[in-house]
Amino acid sequence: MVTIPAHIAAILEQVFDPEVPVLSILDLGIVRSVEDRDGQLKIIITPTYSGCPAMQTIATMIRLELSTHGFQHIIIEEQLSPAWTTDWMTESGKRKLQEYGIAPPQYSTKNNPTNYLEVVVPCPQCSSSHTELISQFGSTSCKALYRCLDCKEPFDYFKCH
Repeated sequence: MVTIPAHIAAILEQVFDPEVPVLSILDLGIVRSVEDRDGQLKIIITPTYSGCPAMQTIATMIRLELSTHGFQHIIIEEQLSPAWTTDWMTESGKRKLQEYGIAPPQYSTKNNPTNYLEVVVPCPQCSSSHTELISQFGSTSCKALYRCLDCKEPFDYFKCH
């Protein structure tokens, strides 16, 4: 768990993932550290996967949001190690995904089945467990595409990693 000063956490809670706009960057767990040194703010962020195209946009949104709250000296660094994991997502973030229509990660990385065919992913629309994997890649690389065999709706699953 990353400790972020409350006044800065309140600001960062207003920065949303451009690919999943119901999740803040804190919900995602991509903020790894925040240091405030004599008015200079240093923020370390970790992408959900290496090469994530949203990271530049997220860094810009962080700068804009912080600058509107009076911060002028902002350093944002991207850190690849340790690699981001869905274990860093908040429980609140997982609930928001579900309500948005994306099935949240079903396992932690410690007990995630290695075979995607073994993963039971409940439908975020009707909660049925009668679903099937359509593609290991959905609307983004961090999601898989599933279909509910009961309500017939396709949906993204935010893969554990």
